[in-house]
Amino acid sequence: MSLSGGDPAELEKILGYRFNDSGLLTRALTHSSLKNSGNDASYERLEFLGDRVLGLIIAELLIDEFPDSAEGKLAPRLASLVSGRTLAEVARNLGLAKFILMTDGEAAAGTNERDSVLADCCEAIIGSVYRDGGLDAATTLVRRYWIPLLVEVEPRVSKSELQEWVQGRGLPLPRYTVVDRQGPAHAPEFTIELKIATEAPILATGTSKQAAEQAAAAEMLALVQKKS
Repeated sequence: MSLSGGDPAELEKILGYRFNDSGLLTRALTHSSLKNSGNDASYERLEFLGDRVLGLIIAELLIDEFPDSAEGKLAPRLASLVSGRTLAEVARNLGLAKFILMTDGEAAAGTNERDSVLADCCEAIIGSVYRDGGLDAATTLVRRYWIPLLVEVEPRVSKSELQEWVQGRGLPLPRYTVVDRQGPAHAPEFTIELKIATEAPILATGTSKQAAEQAAAAEMLALVQKKS
C-alpha cells in the first residue's frame, strides 16, 4: 500500500480553506483501495454528503443567477453542473489527482486520473468542508469554482440527451408516465415517472408535463453520467 500524495496543506491553499480537523481532509482524499475492512475510512461517506451539499448550493445559485428562468430551464443546468463530467473538470482544475491516497497498484494504473474517481473525490472535498466549516464555508468553495462555469454551461434538452444515451447503448427508449396531477387548472403540478432499462424509476414534478419530463430526464442524466 501507499500513502504517498501531495501535501494536504498545499491543497488547503488551493481550496482557500484551512481545516480545523485535518483528519476530514485526509479522509476525503483516501481511496477505497486503502481499506482493509468495510469499517475503514475512505472518501465514500463524505462523497455521499458532498453530493447533496453541492446540489443544494448549485440549486440556490441558479435561482439567484437566473431569476426569470422556469424550473424546466433550471433543471438541465443543474444536472450539467453537478454531473460527473463537471466535477471531474473542477477536480482537474484543483490538481486533485496528485493528492488522492491509494495503493501503489491503483496509482500505477492511473486510477487517480479517472473521471469517476476525480468526481467522487471532489464531492468528498465539498462534504469535508461542509462538515468542518458548515454551509457557508462549503458555499464559498463551490461558488469560487462553479460560478465561472455558469456562462459556459449551455444545457441541451435533457430528454434528447437521455434518448441519445440509451440509444448509444442499444437500450429501449425512456418511458415517461404521468402518475399524478394536482392543483387547479391555472396552476397544475404534474408528477412524471421515468423508466430506463438500467436504473430504478425516477419521479419528478413540474408545472407542465413537459417541464416534469425534462426535470426527470435531467435527474436521470446526472445519475447515469455519474456512474459512467
